Amino acid sequence: MLDSEASDAIMMRRCVTLAQSARRSGEYPFAAVIARRGELVCESLNMVKAERDVTRHAEMVAIALAQKKLRATSLDDCTLYSTIEPCAMCSYAIRETRIGRVVFSLRSPVMGGNSRWNVLTDTHLSSVLPEVFAPPPVVLSGYLQEHVQKVFQDRNPLAWRFMKARKIFVHGSDAEHAASSNTGLRLGPWSSLANWARAVAIDRLWRS
Repeated sequence: MLDSEASDAIMMRRCVTLAQSARRSGEYPFAAVIARRGELVCESLNMVKAERDVTRHAEMVAIALAQKKLRATSLDDCTLYSTIEPCAMCSYAIRETRIGRVVFSLRSPVMGGNSRWNVLTDTHLSSVLPEVFAPPPVVLSGYLQEHVQKVFQDRNPLAWRFMKARKIFVHGSDAEHAASSNTGLRLGPWSSLANWARAVAIDRLWRS
């Protein structure tokens, strides 16, 4: 099995390649990939234009596909990869499906669920409703920034100049981790018990 760093590099390159294909469908190059223990689960482009539905962000589509493929509403052992920082809507879906890691390229200070809105790393959700929400995921930003920027620039140079001027999408910082106390909860014995309790109490009784 590949280590997380090698897996992250492979999956993010896959995400960029997927984004490059968006031109054929007329969508903007928002792309998402979900992997489980280093193995690809599913991938998706933005489907807003194709389906005329503003909720069909790449991350939302990928999450829906992953739940169906894995036959589970909890994706706690999965990593979500995205060309752009997930927005607040997508970030909430990430938290409710308990995705364990989020890796993205460019930050979104205007719409981002981490940079702008404190959704991805909010500990209040899991402290008040631990039966539903796992501790915040590990968040890594800034992967393949130049590659993703070039994809957007090639897709529509004028639109990219507009986005860049208004700082809608910007270069991410170095790898940005969630607090070590949160990852400790995820890795310790309490984490296994909490995951089991969430699966029994919520997934089977309320979500099935």
